[in-house]
Amino acid sequence: MPVYQLDERLLFPPAHLADPDGVLAVGGDLSCERLLLAYEQGIFPWYSKGLPILWHCPDPRMVLEPDNLHTPRSLQKSLRQNLYEIRCDTAFDRVVERCATVERPGQEGTWITDAMKAAYIELHENGFAHSTEAWRDGQLVGGLYGVSLGSAYFGESMFSDAPDASKAAFVTLVAALRRWGFTLIDCQVYTPHLAQFGAQLWPRAKFLDALKQANTRSTRCGQWSLTDD
Repeated sequence: MPVYQLDERLLFPPAHLADPDGVLAVGGDLSCERLLLAYEQGIFPWYSKGLPILWHCPDPRMVLEPDNLHTPRSLQKSLRQNLYEIRCDTAFDRVVERCATVERPGQEGTWITDAMKAAYIELHENGFAHSTEAWRDGQLVGGLYGVSLGSAYFGESMFSDAPDASKAAFVTLVAALRRWGFTLIDCQVYTPHLAQFGAQLWPRAKFLDALKQANTRSTRCGQWSLTDD
C-alpha cells in the first residue's frame, strides 16, 4: 500500500489504508487542529529526529477498556502503602520533558522531539492533553500524558523515577476514567507492561468502530482533577 503525502490541507487518507507497518502518511504539521483530527480518526504521529512527520494507524491496536483494568497483586500491595500523591495537570511540561529524556531499554534517542513537545503542550493549553503525576516528598517521580477526545483517552508516554510510580499514576487515572464514563484507552502498540494491566490487541477495524462511538460523546476538556465527579 502507498504512504500518502500530506500537504497544507487538514485531511488524512482513511486510516485502514495504512501499510503493513502501520504507516499511513508522511508530512503535514503538528498543529493542534491537525493533531485533533488525527486522533479523532485513530491516527497518531510517531517519528524520530531528522525524519519527516510520520502518521500511524497500526493493525492490530493495543486497547484497554477501563472496566477491564487488572492491577497486579504486587502493585496492589504498593498502592496500599500510599507512597505517592497522584495529581493531574499540575506539571504537564515536566512530565513531557521527562518522558523525552528517560532511558528506555533497547531504544536509542527519543521520538518526543522539540516539535512534539511544543505540539502537545499546545494541546494541553487548549484542554485536550493531560498529565497524571506521581509525587513523593514534593518531588515529581513518575507520570504519564495523553490526549482526550470524546470517551477515548490516547496514552502517549510514561516515565518512572521511583518504584511503581508510573504504575500508580496509571491505575489511578484509569479508575478516574472509568468513573467519568470513558470507554477505551488507546495504548497504540503491544508491550508486556500494558498487557499486565489487561490491555488487549484489537483488530484495527474493531478499534476504529469503537472510536467512532467514543467520538459521539462530549470531550472532557480543560484541566482535570482526580477528585472531580
